[in-house]
Amino acid sequence: MPPVGAIIFSFVRSWTLLATVVKKRSLLVVPIIISAQAAPLLSSSTPHLNRVPSGETQPIGTNQWDHVIAPHGGWFDLNLGAVWEYWDLLWLFVRRDIVSYYKQTILGPVWLIIQPIFTTLIYVLVFGKIAKLSTDGAPQIVFYMCGIAFWNYFADCLTKTSNVFRDNAGLFGKVYFPRLVVPISIIVSNLLRFSIQFTLFLAIWVYYVVTGEVKPNWAIALFPVLLATMAAIGLGSGLLFSAVTTKYRDMAFLLQFGVQLLMYATPVIYPASQIPNEIANVLKWNPLAPIIETARYGLLGTGSLSWSGLVYSMAFAGILLLASAAVFNKVERTFMDTV
Repeated sequence: MPPVGAIIFSFVRSWTLLATVVKKRSLLVVPIIISAQAAPLLSSSTPHLNRVPSGETQPIGTNQWDHVIAPHGGWFDLNLGAVWEYWDLLWLFVRRDIVSYYKQTILGPVWLIIQPIFTTLIYVLVFGKIAKLSTDGAPQIVFYMCGIAFWNYFADCLTKTSNVFRDNAGLFGKVYFPRLVVPISIIVSNLLRFSIQFTLFLAIWVYYVVTGEVKPNWAIALFPVLLATMAAIGLGSGLLFSAVTTKYRDMAFLLQFGVQLLMYATPVIYPASQIPNEIANVLKWNPLAPIIETARYGLLGTGSLSWSGLVYSMAFAGILLLASAAVFNKVERTFMDTV
């Protein structure tokens, strides 16, 4: 008969061994128990937790899920409905653009007022007093400030949208949301900046209207159309360049001085009436020229209004925006491999 100590030692050792085995197998036992207990919950009465039978796939078009993320079907599958669903994210991006741009600055948004004032004064001195360029009888300060306000809005929309992939690569690689939200937020944030600069212009413009030196006309009602067309051209051009610069970084350098050269091909610092005929036949293909010229015609009463030019600008903006959005939609699938 074995001693009592040996029996107790054998009993403890057996239970220790059994506990070790159960502990190692618990990872397999627990899920089975949980799934068996949760089976009654996965019934047809719970719409968001419906089980798909074995060997079948759930159709995307059903209403069994809150949200389905699926790959794009084609170039023009822009999924604009999803952009509208993320409107709150769009406003967060707008706030981010404005706050981050003026973060750690002393004057902050006051720079939005200082920049057009000093630019206008330099233009008045150089192009008005020294070069003596004509303004078609309009006061020089409002003539230049009107062109500067519209041009700055277009240039900011173009340059900032063109870097949307490079500046947001870290964010795009971590979380899903419609990528078009970011460039649209840039257009909206620049619109807020434009409103501040244009308010400054209106303050000076009202003075000249009261004194009778500026005589606006009915074409001022076209202002929303002009601004929307300018935004569409800036957004479309920016989306196109953003798709190209992800692979060819040289395009970013081309864009920097290309925008500066384009300003001189647009009647920002001179009226369209002063362009020679042989040059005007080339510059008439610039879709920005009719927009700025019509804005001056409505606000200042100088210059001319060309309906054919406006129709051309709006058609150009629509085609460019549609084509660039399709290219943007195509590139966003693989840009993380090249950015």
